[in-house]
Amino acid sequence: MQTRKKYIFLTFLASWLLLFFFGGDQLRHFAFFSGRKAKARRSWPHWTDRSLLKNFADPEELQRDGDPSLLSPRERRAAWLSSYKSSRCRMETCFDFSRCEKHGFKVFTYPQERDQPVSESYGKILSSIERSRYHTANPEEACLFILSIDTLDRDHLSAQYVRDVDEKIRGFPLWNGGRNHLIFNLYSGTWPRYTGDLGFDIGQAILAKASFDTESFRPGFDISIPLFSKEHPQRGGERGWLYQDSVPPKKKYLLVFKGKRYLTGIGSGTRNALHHIHNGKDIISLTTCKHGKDWEKHKDTRCDKDNVDYEKFDYQELLHNSTFCIVPRGRRLGSFRFLEALQAACIPVLLSDGWELPFAEAIDWGKAAVVGSERLLLQIPSAVRCIHPERVLAFQQQTQFLWDAYFSSVDKIVHTTLEIIKDRLSPHRSRSRFLWNALPGGLLVLPDFSTHLGDFPFYYLQHGSSPSKKFTAFIRAVSQAESLSQSILRLIQAVSGSQYCAQILGLWSCEKPPPPSGKWPQTSVPLTIIQGRRKLSDRFFPFEAIQTDAVLSLDEHTSLSTSEVDFAFVVWLSFPERIVGFPTQSHFWDAEQGRWGYTSKWTNELSIVLTAAAFYHRYYHSLFTEYLPAGLRELVDGLAACEDILMNVLVAAVTKLPPIKVTQRKQHKEVVAQQVECGDGAAGSPPPGQRSPSAPHSAPAKAKGADSRRFSQRQDCLNQLADWFGYMPLVSSQLRLDPVLFKDQVSVLRKKYPRLEKP
Repeated sequence: MQTRKKYIFLTFLASWLLLFFFGGDQLRHFAFFSGRKAKARRSWPHWTDRSLLKNFADPEELQRDGDPSLLSPRERRAAWLSSYKSSRCRMETCFDFSRCEKHGFKVFTYPQERDQPVSESYGKILSSIERSRYHTANPEEACLFILSIDTLDRDHLSAQYVRDVDEKIRGFPLWNGGRNHLIFNLYSGTWPRYTGDLGFDIGQAILAKASFDTESFRPGFDISIPLFSKEHPQRGGERGWLYQDSVPPKKKYLLVFKGKRYLTGIGSGTRNALHHIHNGKDIISLTTCKHGKDWEKHKDTRCDKDNVDYEKFDYQELLHNSTFCIVPRGRRLGSFRFLEALQAACIPVLLSDGWELPFAEAIDWGKAAVVGSERLLLQIPSAVRCIHPERVLAFQQQTQFLWDAYFSSVDKIVHTTLEIIKDRLSPHRSRSRFLWNALPGGLLVLPDFSTHLGDFPFYYLQHGSSPSKKFTAFIRAVSQAESLSQSILRLIQAVSGSQYCAQILGLWSCEKPPPPSGKWPQTSVPLTIIQGRRKLSDRFFPFEAIQTDAVLSLDEHTSLSTSEVDFAFVVWLSFPERIVGFPTQSHFWDAEQGRWGYTSKWTNELSIVLTAAAFYHRYYHSLFTEYLPAGLRELVDGLAACEDILMNVLVAAVTKLPPIKVTQRKQHKEVVAQQVECGDGAAGSPPPGQRSPSAPHSAPAKAKGADSRRFSQRQDCLNQLADWFGYMPLVSSQLRLDPVLFKDQVSVLRKKYPRLEKP
């Protein structure tokens, strides 16, 4: 019996031990363990005990659930549906692709009504379209339509608000329910709710809108644009504050904000809480409630102190000297400080929940901005401190690229909007996300030229490739039809002797037919004659016959040796995105005249390489013909001395780099008005009624006068181009590249290009 009791006791003890080791968590729920736990729990402070744990926000700062200025998600959705009756629109369902098939991507702007003025900002948008290569004056050719009615400000309390828009657009015969229409908007809704209501039915129109809410945004159809002020420049625009490929100095502040604080209503929650992260050292967060008519009625206990601290710092100084800039929402989701931070290379820290970022369809904002949450404001300082310095530098450089490529002017904002829509029309020929987010940017990369990175001069390093090792010589010929000049015969022989020459193309720019094939010299490479249209811009037309990456542009009077050609091509292979050539000139700012000056004197400064003898990538032919508006090409054809300046300006605008000069045996002399040898109707001849420059064989006095007129024309061209671009794109340099051992006192046998030193 005792043995039985002993076994029962051991079994009971073993069961308790097993329960203790394997079921200990469950034992904590037993009553005899609860006393100690309850005592431990009572040692923690209550969250509402102010004496033990300080609140991060006073109760008066927190928005009440019953705040009439706040809309529930259902109310926001209902307000959106009232404005967007075609809320399920996609390009496939609400856009007529057939309108774009015959004439391509053309944009028609409605004629301006006399009794309907437009705001300054909307006038800039219309002007950007009308000056662009997309514009057409014929609605039958149009793929996309833009209203002449100003729809930018749809706040009915604004003086710019246009009434009865619904009635007006229904009277337009081209409206067609909004199909193939693009509507621009910067401000929607009004106090106190600031909804997305535009006050009229947009139908099936594409909406390009600032402060776009992700709930109302129709992906793949609408476009989010940045909010910009009426002072935003039409074209050109100020450059960013950080120079390309430069390392910025260490900034004084880590994180800054200076702006309005809303005491009540939508947008007040985030800005009211910003003062909590201010430490007065490397984080500066200043707000003021001194704005609006009735601010004193609603001011709280912080207002007076905030207003005093607010005046101690200059906003522009903070932008210059901070690494990160807080960009919180205002009454609407977007704000002006977003573009201000981009320009200043101050990395935007976005606190605007639900904001569809500008051009997010194309731009990767994860490389240029920190997207935060309004609910996690207090974590922002620690989050930005953890970003590695190398990544900070990459962020800063990307802000400068994005600012310059897409946001620095109204022209670029509008053109980016149009190019995104154009990419949707042909997805198989659209730009990749890489092209939109890498230099030189999506606007300067034409998918009609190619969608392969290796075909462009900008991406050889990223793509791990190199340009082809051959070039096409492109000679503009204007000799008499009966015989070829000795200069062009010598030039053809010198160029064809190059080991890198693949073919020679002759552009015949005379009205008379070119000489028969028997009168052209025999060469070791193919020689093809192309009949031009007798326009100076023809020399930069993208002829299909040009198959090599490199183009050697020549005038028939150019004098070069085979060694000069070989060396220049070898240099170009290292700089395929630039113009590399021989004759150079430069520009300067003439303070007395208040305009740009042009000089052909041989100095250390250069900013232009004349295309009378220069290498460049064939892509620039496509860019010259298809990217530049027709008005610029007409300017070139009219001035008769401007095409090479425009090509240099274009390449400098794309690369932000100067051209490269290489060794030249003889000083190049421009031949004035060489087209007169063609006879009447020559390429580049002035329109009837205008004086034509004298021929080279004229009397010295007349030749001097012709030189003067040509010089004046080139200077006028330079200033007109600067006005058109909105700034001066040309970049000056003092670099000249010579062969190794050039003119060194060593044996000629040790030199690769000994003939370059012969007079």
